[in-house]
Amino acid sequence: MISAVRTIALALALALAGPVVQAQSGARPLLVEGRKTVYQRVLTRPDAPRYSETNGAPVAVYPAFQPLYVYATEPGWYQIGRSISSGPEGWVKADSVVEWKQNIVAAFTNPAGRQRQVLFDTEQRLHAVMEDKGLPDVQAQILGEVLSGNVPAERGVVAAEPPVFVNIVDRLYLMPILDFVQDLHPMNFEENLLMKVASVPLREETSATPAKSDSFDVGIVFVFDTTSSMEPYISRTQAAVEKVVRDMAGTGIGEKVNFGVVAFRDNTDAAPGLEYRTRTLLPLQRRSSQNEVLATIRAATKVASVDSPGFNEDSLAGVEDAIDLTDWDGGGDPFDARIVILITDAGPKHPNDPNARSAIGAKELQRAAQDKGVAIMTLHLKTAVPGEAEHVYAAGEYRDLSRFNNDSFYYGIENGSPAAFEETVHRLVTAMSDIIREARSEKPMMPAAQKGPELVNLGLAMRLAWLGRTQGTEAPDVIEGWVSEKAIEDPTKLAIEPRLLVTKNEMATMADLITELLTLGEQARGAEDAASFFTQVRDVVARMAQNPDRLVNTDSKTLGGALEFLEDLPYESQLMLTTEERWAQSAMNRRQILDGMRQKLVQYRKWLLNPDVWTPLYDGAPDGEYVFAMPFDVLP
Repeated sequence: MISAVRTIALALALALAGPVVQAQSGARPLLVEGRKTVYQRVLTRPDAPRYSETNGAPVAVYPAFQPLYVYATEPGWYQIGRSISSGPEGWVKADSVVEWKQNIVAAFTNPAGRQRQVLFDTEQRLHAVMEDKGLPDVQAQILGEVLSGNVPAERGVVAAEPPVFVNIVDRLYLMPILDFVQDLHPMNFEENLLMKVASVPLREETSATPAKSDSFDVGIVFVFDTTSSMEPYISRTQAAVEKVVRDMAGTGIGEKVNFGVVAFRDNTDAAPGLEYRTRTLLPLQRRSSQNEVLATIRAATKVASVDSPGFNEDSLAGVEDAIDLTDWDGGGDPFDARIVILITDAGPKHPNDPNARSAIGAKELQRAAQDKGVAIMTLHLKTAVPGEAEHVYAAGEYRDLSRFNNDSFYYGIENGSPAAFEETVHRLVTAMSDIIREARSEKPMMPAAQKGPELVNLGLAMRLAWLGRTQGTEAPDVIEGWVSEKAIEDPTKLAIEPRLLVTKNEMATMADLITELLTLGEQARGAEDAASFFTQVRDVVARMAQNPDRLVNTDSKTLGGALEFLEDLPYESQLMLTTEERWAQSAMNRRQILDGMRQKLVQYRKWLLNPDVWTPLYDGAPDGEYVFAMPFDVLP
């Protein structure tokens, strides 16, 4: 029988039965064997007692999966503490904790576009279901049994993924990976991970107010290229939006689709006549009338009277402002579906372009948006000017920018067709208004076949995220079970996303090291400079090591080797792969490495300054040990 499904949580990847290191002197925790800056840690099992001394009486009880540092060991016991800086606080029995060698965390992805995944009591049972020739029917039967709350014991099903989505960035949760097996997915024989996970809510949640379907709303922010070539397309956007607004009038959802408008041009230092690089023409707000929105879009047709430097424009600056400066929380009443629609006929400035505002790249910007629950759509007008080569570059960048979960929302308008453009704008905005209709169990304006699978999935994803926020959904009660990294019925869909649970001190260390490497790297132009580069890097690392909050390995043989906590991850870090020999091979290779570091550094600094993404694992935790579930794809 399946127990009640509660909030989905953050997953930590663990390895069991690691070697025990003997106690060492000093107030620092014990080091992991073979490491110079990575400390031993354990996670508590449910209701683990804390003792002031071994064989004494319990003095407190830890919550399940409380991360603890190990300061000393005795047979059957660990001396532990919750913080590096505060030292040991007592002892726990070895059988009341699980050794935790890697603070990898995993989170269920938004289940839109795939089936709910279930957890089995053994790896063999999971394997058997995945290899069953009748998998679609078997999976449907199991999910039906889960819904009815009557799963036969012989199934070996111990829990099910919650039916709605909880964003791990908004609500941190723990789901330790206790064991894993590298495997091949039987449908396409590509690499797949089978994981034994445990799950428990991180903290008690207050009772949630049931979601009201008539409260669901959508916030759409248009990001317009307002350079001179865009005038006819902005007016076409106004016409398409006006038609949708007319369609919604008097239907009960006219006030549930709200708009904002951000405009971008280019570097005003290079071309002062442009007037601005980015400008919020109309903030996203709830309005009873959309007349102001239509007037603002109409006014945006007053495009720049001078040319900008180069063909590409600073579109990423406009999108970045739409993501970061928009009040998606609606003054305490968050917008339930969040959309940015970029409209441009030019590619984005490359982060290396001196006229680009920021070094952040398209992939990093996409990740920041998705973690806020914002989907970016790009309407790219592939006009005859400047040519196919520029359009290929722009399409590649905008495809990276316009991903949400497993789908792409890049729309290339061939030849910049005004009619095709207006039809696409109308289709996208109508599809977004249909999210509200479907949340209210009303008939959508546009049939699913006309929307396309990506817009259908997006609507479902936004509704599932809304339900997760409003219903107080939690992870399963404390359970252990086996689950597949990729959806068992569709290996193209990722069911569990790996993340690294980093502390603020660890992220600050990454940012400090990358800053220093960029400074040195920009100075190492020739082959002779490249040869001395690593010597300078070691000097920098030695200097950083003098700060007790900056845990770095001074004996590293790669650029990233100073960050030992990254070494054992199932992830190929560019910095970890960069040896002295590889660095010296070519100037082009060095440039690519530096560009990648610069783009990620921008995102690290934004996270470090954003208190909303950091969570204390216990009351009174030092600020430097607040944690964040960091996606693997933005690791250095």
